[in-house]
Amino acid sequence: MREKTFKTLDEQIEILRSKGLIVNNEDYARKVLLRENYFFISGYRYLFLDNNKSGKMFLDNTKFEELYSMFLFDRHLRNIFFKYLLIIENNVKSIISYQLSKRYGFKEKDYLNVKNFTQDSLKVRQVKDVLNKMKRQISVNSKKHSATLHYLNNYGYIPMWIMVKVLSFGIISELYCILKPEDQLRIADLYDLKIDTLEVYLSLLANFRNLCAHEDILYDHRTQRSIPNDQIHGILKIEQNDFGYIYGKNDLFALLIIMKYMLSKDEFKELINEVGYEIDVLDSRIDVVPLNAILNKIGFPDNWRDIAKID
Repeated sequence: MREKTFKTLDEQIEILRSKGLIVNNEDYARKVLLRENYFFISGYRYLFLDNNKSGKMFLDNTKFEELYSMFLFDRHLRNIFFKYLLIIENNVKSIISYQLSKRYGFKEKDYLNVKNFTQDSLKVRQVKDVLNKMKRQISVNSKKHSATLHYLNNYGYIPMWIMVKVLSFGIISELYCILKPEDQLRIADLYDLKIDTLEVYLSLLANFRNLCAHEDILYDHRTQRSIPNDQIHGILKIEQNDFGYIYGKNDLFALLIIMKYMLSKDEFKELINEVGYEIDVLDSRIDVVPLNAILNKIGFPDNWRDIAKID
């Protein structure tokens, strides 16, 4: 494999031009590439590539501004979804800590007691692994937060409703999986979801949350796990193939479906409006790729906005 070498801004522009990208304003392109990084911007080139040409060439008439517009769109989309992911994360942490504290107690010796979790013989190792992860995160993070430090210094313990603040959403997702079925049911009922469905939802939420937090490419992300078929798929008449629904299973529209259940009506309405605005802006800035092709790449059906009308 040929070794990668440093390229100046002018060399980066020439590489893009050699692949058919139109760069009319070199000064603007240099400023963008210096500020945003060639590697991250070029990560959006796949939407604009002509599959009928060899050498990964851009579609005819693709402009640098269009490539950068896609980069900015994904950034704005990531910020929007991240905001609402944090709302859901806070809600889930609050609900779990309330339910467990109410039933088992609020000190570490109570809520970390292995007897308070599933007694399924097939999950013994999983319970121990998750509890050990929780203890490690508490040990590492508790002295970094003023609230946890306050309780340690003044009371000698950290109540669960404070402790969840130092736990990652990934750990919270795993924690739900090892709860006793009756505890899982109490929490799932609050969202009007089945136990197994909420387990999958939390897994996907944690995956998308980490992706947004690390500023990875969001718009075409696909998760390993898929959400169960939902009435929303049927109501929107999402197209199917031999493997099932082609949108809304492990893509960004699947995340939208999850948020439909886990945000308040007002929050979800705001989310739809914010996402819709960014899609409209992008549509006005990109000519070479049709909007429906972009939506389909995201995982959105053409009638995606109708999800807001479903009760």
